[in-house]
Amino acid sequence: MRLLVTYVLLLKVALGDSCASNQFTESGQCCSLCPAGFGVEVKCGKEDTKCTPCPQETFSPSEGLGPCLPCSKCPLSVPKVASCSAKQDTQCECDNGFFLLSSYGLCAPCSKCSRGEGAVQECGPQQDTMCQPCGPGTFSEENGSTKPCQTCTQCSDSGVEIRACMPNSDTLCMDKTLHILSRPAETDGARDAPRFPGMEVIDEREVSPVPGTPKFTPQDEDGSNNILAYVSVLAAVVLGLLLYVAYKCWRSCKQKKALSKARAAELGTSPEGEKLQSDSGVFLDSHSLQDNQPSKGTKRDSKQDNRLYINLPPHRQEEVEQLLQEGGCRGWRQLGAALGYEPEQLDLFGHGEAPAHTLLSNWGQKEGSTLGLLCSALARIERPDVVTVLNCPTQGVSVV
Repeated sequence: MRLLVTYVLLLKVALGDSCASNQFTESGQCCSLCPAGFGVEVKCGKEDTKCTPCPQETFSPSEGLGPCLPCSKCPLSVPKVASCSAKQDTQCECDNGFFLLSSYGLCAPCSKCSRGEGAVQECGPQQDTMCQPCGPGTFSEENGSTKPCQTCTQCSDSGVEIRACMPNSDTLCMDKTLHILSRPAETDGARDAPRFPGMEVIDEREVSPVPGTPKFTPQDEDGSNNILAYVSVLAAVVLGLLLYVAYKCWRSCKQKKALSKARAAELGTSPEGEKLQSDSGVFLDSHSLQDNQPSKGTKRDSKQDNRLYINLPPHRQEEVEQLLQEGGCRGWRQLGAALGYEPEQLDLFGHGEAPAHTLLSNWGQKEGSTLGLLCSALARIERPDVVTVLNCPTQGVSVV
C-alpha cells in the first residue's frame, strides 16, 4: 500500500500535477486549503482538511491551513475605519507617518531606510516600511528615506566617470571639455597647446621617453582623475593636523608662561635683598629678612585691596577666569567654596559652559566683592598665579 501511495505521488510530480498545499492524505489525495473566512477544524491526515467558518471576533484573510486569528482592537484615541469581519481584521486610522502595531495595540512611527537602502514596501495602516539594500546598478543617497533605490546614472559621451556608482552614492561624472590632465588632440598641422599662466609648455617631440616606460595618458584612463581628488583630501588632512599641532603648542607655551610668572612671584627677591647682594656680595631674600628682623618696618603691608573685582579690565577678568577654569583640583569650584558658596550653588554653576565666569560674575555683584577678599580666598586654595594676575599688594620687607 505504501509503495502504491509513493508511486502515485511520484507520478503526480512527474506529470506536473502540483498541489497548492504541498500536503497529501495517506491515500495520496492533495489536501485542500481553507478559503478566506474559514479556519482549519480538522487537519489533513487520513482524510482531507475540514474547514469551519471563523466565529465572531476572529478572521482569516487568505487561503491556508491555519486557524482563525483573533481580531485586533484599535488603541484609545485612534478612530476605527472598519470593523473586523471573517475575512478582514479591524482597520484603524493612525496619523500620517504611523502604522498600527497590533501586537502592542498602539500606533508606531514608520521606519525609514538608511543610506544604501531602498523601500520595497511602503508604510501603511497595518504594516511598517520594509527596507532592502540597493543591488547592483542602484543607489540611495538619502538618510531616512521612504523611497525605493534609484537607478545609477550613466555618464554621457562627453563625460568621463570619476567615481563608480555605489549603493550609497550615484555615479560621479566630469565633462571632458575641462581638459584636466589631458593633452590637446593633434591635427594634420602643428597645433599650439593651450598656455596657462606660470606653466611652461614642453613639446612632446623634444622629450624622448625612457624605453620600456608606459606612456601616461590620463584622458584615456578612468581612474586618473581620482588622483587629484585623493591628493586634495590628503593635503586638507595634513593642513588640519599642522594647525592642530600649532594650536596645542601655543596653548602649552601660554600655560608655561603663566606658571613661570607664578613661580617668580613666589621665589622672587625683594629690592632690599638685591641691594644687599650688589653691595656686599651676600644674597639675602625677603623670607630670611622677615625671619631675622621682624622689628623692622615694611614699605608694604598686607592691607586689603579695596578695589572692586567688577572694575577690573575685561581682559584681566578673562585671564583670571581662564586660569581658574583650567585649575583642576584647585579651580573655580574650590574658590567658590572659599568665598562661601554652597555645593548646590556650585553644582548649578557647573551646568553652564563657563562656570568660572558665572561664579565670578555672580560674586562680583555682591556688596564688598573687593580684590582683597578675592586674593585671600585664592591664597587659601594655593593659587598664587591667579593672585599675580590680579596684581594684589604683596608683603615686601626692606632694611633701613
